[in-house]
Parts: sequence; structure tokens; C-alpha cells
Amino acid sequence: MSEVSPLHEKIEAALGKVMDPHLDLSLVDAKSVQNINVEGQSVSIELSLGYPCERWAKTLRTMVSEALELHAGVTDAQITVKHNIIAHSVQHGVKRLDNVKNIIAVASGKGGVGKSTTSVNLALALASEGATVGLLDADIYGPSQPRMMGLSGQPESEDGKSLEPMENYNVQTMSIGFLIDEETPMIWRGPMVTQALEQLLNDTNWRDLDYLVIDLPPGTGDTQLTLAQKVPVSGAIIVTTPQDIALLDARKGLKMFEKVEVPILGVVENMSTHICGQCGHEEHIFGKGGGQTMASEAGIDLLGSLPLELGIRLQADSGKPTVVSDPEGRTAEIYREIARKAAARLSQQAKDYSSKFPQIVIQNT
Repeated sequence: MSEVSPLHEKIEAALGKVMDPHLDLSLVDAKSVQNINVEGQSVSIELSLGYPCERWAKTLRTMVSEALELHAGVTDAQITVKHNIIAHSVQHGVKRLDNVKNIIAVASGKGGVGKSTTSVNLALALASEGATVGLLDADIYGPSQPRMMGLSGQPESEDGKSLEPMENYNVQTMSIGFLIDEETPMIWRGPMVTQALEQLLNDTNWRDLDYLVIDLPPGTGDTQLTLAQKVPVSGAIIVTTPQDIALLDARKGLKMFEKVEVPILGVVENMSTHICGQCGHEEHIFGKGGGQTMASEAGIDLLGSLPLELGIRLQADSGKPTVVSDPEGRTAEIYREIARKAAARLSQQAKDYSSKFPQIVIQNT
């Protein structure tokens, strides 16, 4: 075994001081350092993250360069950043979907908290960071994702049995809204709704997804129970607003996922503050700090707080959500931070090994 040079040791120590803000771990502790190569004065470093990071990679390379210069005296290094997204474990006894590595459920205890807007921007944010992403609109009674994604028409079926997902902004999308008229009410009982959800999920030809984001209807009823019992969910995100009533219902959603052993990736606090477009005055219309309090009490992360902003609503209604209509804006960056943090938390969970085991078939001979 070749001896490690003093410079190599200094570089490793320097990398141990660089914190990944999405994991709250150093690059060394997070096992993100794949290779350190030192040849004379030439230094190259390979980093691999378990979550999508294409847009953020530039910031990370700057952080590493500064640490190398400060702690190791290295002023010129070739730094490569890539991501490697793997499938993570799901509920016991639930079979993982083919061509879908991870399913993330976005839920809320009550309606009107901006869950669908958060879901679509989360999916777009993951895609903007380099992941292959799908979006399933599980709200059978009130599908909103076709309009938010700027999609219309009906999905095609190449074999007469399954559906091809509709696609825009590099996100594969499926919704009951593609199969009915926009103004047609869905007057269905619970069993029909849950059957429709299972068909939309299982009969769609998802194409090699890293993440499938499921936009759930509010509450803890039939749809949520079906998702918890039959859909292989890797993690859930709870969306709330700061006021007490929303937090009360959000806690119910959180406890539901805990009971069915679906990990909670974190809480998103929507409409956390309003800044007047005329005078710039900031006001906490729905209260302050509720999302952080809820997250702290549950021992989970507050993934981010989003403002009550007219532009978010207008952009979603127009079919060009914030992440694609204003990608360099501060709100889009908040959505991307939330997406990276959620995916990073997911990357720390147990890996799914089901594909490694041989299938045992018993037959009479």
C-alpha cells in the first residue's frame, strides 16, 4: 500500500472542515469524498453526493477551494462534483415500483395551505438540479397539476393498457385531470377514488425516475390510507402555514405517516410572511414560527419557509410555476433549497436491497 503524503492528509483534513448544509455533516463524515489524487503539485478531488446538486455544485466547489487554500495551502485544484441517486427502503411488505427509485409524498392536514404549489415547485426544483422526476396528482376530486404544469390534452397509450405520462419542463406528469373535462365534478365514493389512484400510479409508464413526487389531497382519509398501505413511499413532506389551526391538522398528517412507518423528511412552512408590494413592510399575517415549533417538537427538520407572495400564485395559475418562470429569483432558490434538503435527508436512509435478492419461484415438476 502506497504511503499517504502529508499534503494528502492536509487535504483530507481540510475537506473535513467543509460542511454540507443540506446534511449538516462534513464532506468526510457524509462519505462524499470519493477520491483525492495528489501528483506533485497537481491536486484533483472527486465528490459524490446522494442527492441532485447540479446548480449548487458551483457553490460547493467554491467552498472546497476556499477550505483547501486556508487549511492545506492548495491554491489550484481540479474539483469534480457529481450525484448518485439510489433507491431507498419503503414500508415493510410493499413492493417497489419498476423504473421509480424513490417516491416522496407531499401532504397537509388541511386544504388551502399551498400544498399543490409546493409539490409542483418541489418537482421542478429537483429536475433543475439534475434529477429525473415525475409528478403524480393524487387529488382525484380537485386535480390542479395539469394547469400548474401548463399541460392539456389526453395522455397517449401505445399498448391500449397503460398511459404515457404527459411532460413539460422535464417533469413527467400524470393526473385524473388529463382524462376528464376540467369542469367535470368527480362524484365518486372512496373505493373508486383509491382504485383510480392505484391505476394512475401503476398503469403509467414512468421512465426511469429518480423521484416521483405525489401531490396528496388534504386530510387523512381513504387516499392517504391507500398510499400508506399499498404505495412504496420512501419519505413524506408535510406542508403547513404558521397559524394554530393549520398546525393542528398538519400534526395529524405527520402522526399518520409515523404510524405507517413512512419517514418524515421535514416540514415546509408556507405563507410564513408577507412583504407589502407598495411599502415593503413585512407582516406575519398567519403567525410566526409555527412551522419551526412543530418541527422541533417532532424532532424533524424545517426544510424551509416560503413567503405569501402574489407572484407564486400568478405563476402557478399561468402554467409556469416559480422555479421555471423566475429561476434566478429568491423564491425559486428557496424551493431548490427545500428540494435539496429533502433529497439529502432521504439519501441518509437505508438503501433498498430488494433488487439484489433473487426471486424464488416454486413450481410442480
